[in-house]
Amino acid sequence: MISVAIDGPSGAGKSTLAKQLAVELGFIYVDTGAMYRSIGLYGMRKEIDIKDPVQVEGVLSEINISLAFQEGTQHIYLNNEDVSEKVRAEQAGMAASVVAQQPAVRQFLLELQRDMAEKNNILMDGRDIGTVVLPNATVKIYLTASVEARANRRYKELQEKGNPETFEKVKKDIEERDWQDMNREISPLKKAADAVEVDTSALNLQQSFDVLLDLIRQKANL
Repeated sequence: MISVAIDGPSGAGKSTLAKQLAVELGFIYVDTGAMYRSIGLYGMRKEIDIKDPVQVEGVLSEINISLAFQEGTQHIYLNNEDVSEKVRAEQAGMAASVVAQQPAVRQFLLELQRDMAEKNNILMDGRDIGTVVLPNATVKIYLTASVEARANRRYKELQEKGNPETFEKVKKDIEERDWQDMNREISPLKKAADAVEVDTSALNLQQSFDVLLDLIRQKANL
């Protein structure tokens, strides 16, 4: 099986590019963020204190998460319920940020993610895929871009959605997220020693896609 690990900071374009690359290569795209959101969603539904690791660990045995592709789109299932849209809610995202810091949750999903990689050709993106989740990945990429470039992309996205957020606020949020990701105790964001760094600051989406596709094909002998 071929596994591709793409790590990098928030706003680097990991998920957007990973989804497109998976379709092009015929690989399964594993949305690790949606997995954490599913656990956060389950915790909220059970009305437990998701900040309490003991309570969260106590419900993990009740959770079954699976992925499926339907008409080219990935769907995530929580105990056989399609929660693909529900996990995108802001509350689910905030809950995911809380539970993702808990060792029991990370271990729970680590086993699931590695099992997927053993059975399928997969493309996975996140903060610690190449360093922790798939240390033996066939291809490791560290996707990054300057804070200004990432903030500008995010600012444009928000403007298109009618969000009045200022550029300065967007940039500050990204800087804070970078610091949190790189300084957290569990699985901090860092470039794997054998990862290829790709800076997309001066590249558009198509150019970035082309660079990554060529890199993956070369490294995986496709």
